[in-house]
Amino acid sequence: MNHKQKLAFFLILAFLNITNALAQHEKQKIDGVAAVVGDYVILDSDIDLMLIELKANNVSPENVTRCELLGKLLEDRLYAHHAIQDSLVVKDEDVRSFMDEQMNVMSEQLGGIDKVVKYYNKKSVEDFKNYFFDIIKMNKLVQAMNRKIVDKIEITPEEVRSFFNKIPKNEIPTIGSEVEIAQIIIKPSVSKEEKQKVIDKLKEIKKDVLENGSSFTTKAVLYTEDRASASNGGYYKLNKKTQFVKEFKDTAFSLREGEISDPFETVYGYHILKVERILGQEVEVRHILMSPKVNSEALNEAKTRIENIRAKILNKELTFADAAKSFSEQKETRNSGGVLLNPQTLEPKFELTKLDPGLYNEIADLKLNEISKVLLDEVPGEGKFYKILTINKKTEEHQADF
Repeated sequence: MNHKQKLAFFLILAFLNITNALAQHEKQKIDGVAAVVGDYVILDSDIDLMLIELKANNVSPENVTRCELLGKLLEDRLYAHHAIQDSLVVKDEDVRSFMDEQMNVMSEQLGGIDKVVKYYNKKSVEDFKNYFFDIIKMNKLVQAMNRKIVDKIEITPEEVRSFFNKIPKNEIPTIGSEVEIAQIIIKPSVSKEEKQKVIDKLKEIKKDVLENGSSFTTKAVLYTEDRASASNGGYYKLNKKTQFVKEFKDTAFSLREGEISDPFETVYGYHILKVERILGQEVEVRHILMSPKVNSEALNEAKTRIENIRAKILNKELTFADAAKSFSEQKETRNSGGVLLNPQTLEPKFELTKLDPGLYNEIADLKLNEISKVLLDEVPGEGKFYKILTINKKTEEHQADF
């Protein structure tokens, strides 16, 4: 049974199951629910979101129907459902690790986690993390099922050529100019004195709340550097499955109701956390995030380091990829030679017309394999850093060919 036959078989089974359920129970369609595949519920809003994403990618929604979009959503969930039925394993820790990497990259490219949350039209970081975790896990299940099916299929080059030649000339798609971008990041070191200043400030805030009755919520609005929760007084609701960094969750679930933690460190900086309410397996918390400041001396030292790295690349002592693997302080891209992933497609290709304006301005004048000047950048919650960029690959706009 080939790939298309299996898909058709899955669709027929799904249709028969839905038909039988309707015949037996004679229930009306639930408002907002477009379809159900196993444990996967497809909402009308999922189709609306796909339409929005098409517009964001400059694809006219007039060229695709809601029925076709529903078909795509059904296909993905059928693959994921049968991956589970076939006991294909996708580990949650692998999903979380990949998700954390992608969120860090997206935060850097969009200018902070709050902008990522806004871009995906989610209510909070917690809401986005839960959504993104489910999407990534489903995609990994789809990929696993695809591999299982495709591994058994043999397609000859002649079959591909025959298929391509049957496509009408006016329907062959045009592929926009695309680039593969790599970067090296060097972060200034933070002194022990600056770290201690932040810890002391957080201790002072905790003392003011406990001894003088000050409002933790007000303190969070005034002092937290977590812009995603600042307007809500640092508020989050989480359970054991909520996608937060380990140190944050461990602290949240170790406290009693009303208790405030001592300062603790995560990749984002230093926090204090107050447990507002414990609701069974859920806990409502407020936190204040503060990051140590970088002094001018540390910035100058970081700039000198990256200038030396750039000089070694220009002098052919190192390739850009080797330099990234050896020196870059962005762990998400270091092992891949600094190559950036497109947050929309999770592939190392960026269509120039859809690039983030800030990133576009940084690479617009670069030729293939040219190294940019040293650039100073800043990400909210992570501070300032220096970077250099290069274009590894570039394809001009062209019509797809065999």
